Amino acid sequence: MTAKKWDFSSFDGVSLKIHEMGEGRPVILLHGLFSNAETNWIKFGHAGALANAGFRVIMPDLRAHGESEAPHDPASYPDDVLVQDALALIAHLQLTDYDLGGFSLGARTTARLLVTGATPTKAILAGMGLQGLAGWERRQKFFQEAIRIRDAAKRGDPHWMAIQFMKSQKIDPASASLLLATFSDMDPAEAASIETETLVLCGSEDRDNGDPEELAAILLNGHHVAIPGTHMSSVTKAEMSQEMVRFLVG
Repeated sequence: MTAKKWDFSSFDGVSLKIHEMGEGRPVILLHGLFSNAETNWIKFGHAGALANAGFRVIMPDLRAHGESEAPHDPASYPDDVLVQDALALIAHLQLTDYDLGGFSLGARTTARLLVTGATPTKAILAGMGLQGLAGWERRQKFFQEAIRIRDAAKRGDPHWMAIQFMKSQKIDPASASLLLATFSDMDPAEAASIETETLVLCGSEDRDNGDPEELAAILLNGHHVAIPGTHMSSVTKAEMSQEMVRFLVG
């Protein structure tokens, strides 16, 4: 099954590429940092599995990622800009009965959406723990440093893998640096106010964003499921989409 693509002009006119697959109940999926819809959701069969299960899978390339626009104007990066983009897309599609999920950065954005006006029936936070929502400053410094030393880092540097992934995905460093500064921390009390039924789906070896079980426990209606893999490898596993389908269909 091949995804169709279309262009969406967001709230401020920045053009985002939207990938879509399947027909049926809408589910919006948000990819991870330095990734894109193709790498995160399509390449390893997750979008296809959801489409085959009866879903209309809507996957934006986030601002400054993939085939979406990556402006260099700081004015294009207000606080929580990815939340604003997602809300604009939901409004454009006139979605009222839908599901929402994301991996890593997409999960952070999903969590922010759940406390800023989005009303999905079910939500998925993949590759995420409580510290990934509440302790972004440390992670931002790590990625900003990766951008700063991207041409000088040597193999063995702790930033090496992030730099290689960034380069493989053809990320514009100036745009990425501006985008990183737009993310805000979530107070655990905010997370504890989320009423949406939420699947916290995380690799058994993935603690890059903290403890997923702690995150599931603080949510009013959270469920934790472990799948094989690390932060990087879990998105390549069939178990990811199997658990997503099981949760959304059930």
